[in-house]
Amino acid sequence: MKPVRGFTLFEVLVALAILAIALTALLRSAGLAADNSEALRARMLATWEAQNRLETIKALREWPEVGSSSGEIKPDGGQAALRWQRDVSGTPNPNFRRVVIRILPSDGANYTLAELTGFVQRPR
Repeated sequence: MKPVRGFTLFEVLVALAILAIALTALLRSAGLAADNSEALRARMLATWEAQNRLETIKALREWPEVGSSSGEIKPDGGQAALRWQRDVSGTPNPNFRRVVIRILPSDGANYTLAELTGFVQRPR
């Protein structure tokens, strides 16, 4: 009689266990990639908002007062609301002011999504 070839039940169970572990790792990796993608999107939008705020000051030729101010942003398109903080300080040259704009999440979290520093020239 010729020996029967094939896999034993134990070999099949080991193969299924290895496959289950590999698929679990793959799903976890895909989930982390999706979370990372959303975080990058939020930071990109926050950076754009900070750039828009600084460029608006320059375009309107504003001379902001030294000090801090803050507010809330309600973006279009269904994105979550954001908070902004603006710190204005003097420089050694009296014709320039340093402007730091921070964009933070509106949920009260204490981390910065984007921070931008620029300089504004006194209007002539």
